[in-house]
Amino acid sequence: MYDCYIDDGWSGTNFERPQFQRMLTDIEAKKINMVITKDLSRLGRDYIMIGHYMERYFPEHQVRYISLLDGIDTGIESTSNDIMPFRAIMNDMYAKDISHKIKSVKRAQQRKGIFIGGKPVYGYKMHPTEKNKIVIDDVVAPVVQRIFSMALLGMSCRKIATYLNEHHIPTPATYAQINIAHHGPYAGLWSSERISDMLQNQTYIGNMVQGRSIKVSYKSKKCHKQRREDWIVVEGTHTPIVDQETFAHVQRLLESRKYTRNRTYDFLLKGLIFCHECGYPLGVLNRKNAAGEDVLYFVCRTYQRFTKAGVCTCHSIKEKTVTDVVLSKVQELCKYVINPSRLHTIADQIIKQDQYKSTIEAELYIIQNAIEKRNADIEKLYIDYINQLLTKDDFQRMYQQWNTERKDLKEREIAYQAQKENANKIEDQAQQRLQQFLDSLCTNRELLVNLIERVELTTDKEVIIHFRFAKPECF
Repeated sequence: MYDCYIDDGWSGTNFERPQFQRMLTDIEAKKINMVITKDLSRLGRDYIMIGHYMERYFPEHQVRYISLLDGIDTGIESTSNDIMPFRAIMNDMYAKDISHKIKSVKRAQQRKGIFIGGKPVYGYKMHPTEKNKIVIDDVVAPVVQRIFSMALLGMSCRKIATYLNEHHIPTPATYAQINIAHHGPYAGLWSSERISDMLQNQTYIGNMVQGRSIKVSYKSKKCHKQRREDWIVVEGTHTPIVDQETFAHVQRLLESRKYTRNRTYDFLLKGLIFCHECGYPLGVLNRKNAAGEDVLYFVCRTYQRFTKAGVCTCHSIKEKTVTDVVLSKVQELCKYVINPSRLHTIADQIIKQDQYKSTIEAELYIIQNAIEKRNADIEKLYIDYINQLLTKDDFQRMYQQWNTERKDLKEREIAYQAQKENANKIEDQAQQRLQQFLDSLCTNRELLVNLIERVELTTDKEVIIHFRFAKPECF
């Protein structure tokens, strides 16, 4: 035996188990040619992954698998091997059933107002003696009260966040000593979104709020946010930090700002323009010029939100200035890539090809014959009706059907005639279409999105364009 691999305390639906991964590493290193487990469930409880390892991974690495209690041995021919997929499904269903029961118990606890989360919301801590109960954290509760007091004075969420950052007050994540996997420019700083979320959290008035997110599946750790109306809220479960009147007043203030804050401006580079230094999208501000006209300016959102922290710089520049630079560069590139004279040569060659002309003429011949045949059919139909060989209803039904077909054929005939007549005018049309294409860059946002991946603006106001295709070397 090479080694023994034991993953105590890990779910069988999780194949990222440390010891299991160590075993795979040893298999890759060709240290193992046989895997033995007590039963199939010890290998795992996800029937999809079990099938992957049993049908592909182990055979590809020449590993023999044996399950002692199930009688499975991939090294020999056995009927037990044939029912292995069904055993894997049963093991998976067992894990699913256990997950459903645990979820039901947790939901029942949440509806009773019992706290079952990992860490309490900022301002509270776990009760020192009673399980599943939270109490006020005297260290940071005054910070929560100060946030609500500043909101009552009319301060915006952004100003409150700026105040907290200036006074070096630790954020909830920093205070709780939560390790952040990805450190961005906002790491360790208060944000307006965090303040807004706290001001709307009913936990601070003594209500237990849970069920704000739900796991996608018992096999996945990923969670989806729930709609606010689907949250589980139980009133009066713990001591409040903020009184009901203050909380209600703050909600009215937030509601009154909802429609003034959501101002959006339409501009051609929307969603394409980013800060070169911090990598975040640039925002826009509307300012009046000397003539009283509205002028949009690009500004770095990181700088806008954390001005005092010195995380980034302003990058302030007129939106029109950047847009003109981008359009000029795109038009220049298009004119270089799409050579009009080359297009004309290709068009002339296509027009002169006998196959192209003969195809149009052949289609016209077929359509015209079909029209003549349908005319004859309609004429014969009318004669049969006059001679009382057809009822009125049959005549009307067949006439309407054939007449519709004749109209469709005539429309196709007109279309092919137009192609034939305009074949010699393709050169002029190519020049016209090319110019229309270049002119449309000023208004066609869809075209820009297809051509440009992102535009970056540097601190020195330099515009960097990243296209979705390889540029010619001269650009």
